[in-house]
Amino acid sequence: MALGMPLALRGDPFAQIEDLYERIDQLIESAFGGPMEGMWAPLADLTETDEAFVADIDLPGVKRDDIDVEMSGRELVVTAEIKEKETAGRLHRRMRRTGRFEHRILLPGEVNPEQVSATLSEGVLTVTVPKVEKARPHHVEVKAT
Repeated sequence: MALGMPLALRGDPFAQIEDLYERIDQLIESAFGGPMEGMWAPLADLTETDEAFVADIDLPGVKRDDIDVEMSGRELVVTAEIKEKETAGRLHRRMRRTGRFEHRILLPGEVNPEQVSATLSEGVLTVTVPKVEKARPHHVEVKAT
């Protein structure tokens, strides 16, 4: 054990981990000039089919009414907020993300913004952005002569 460590932390590994979290938070705050609460981005995947681009965005705990989906040209913009829950007791550690975020995805092809659909199921927002007809691949049948 380090001699400079407070006596209360020397034998308790959980207290040592908590101390480490607090030191990391202090380091981040000093590097960025303040707490980083509310600054986060959800995990997301973007896939492409022949007909559309599909974005799957992880939003566990987000209510449907707290999500906004917009199209601006080829850019998909998703904003949402995870609100803090009221706690009855004393909070020891907050690891869940809370606050607002904005997630932007520039789609790599021409799209039809009037036909965009979005569904929220089991904490995953799926946004389907159809391609315009002329951007879809056209299958050409090869004939034998």
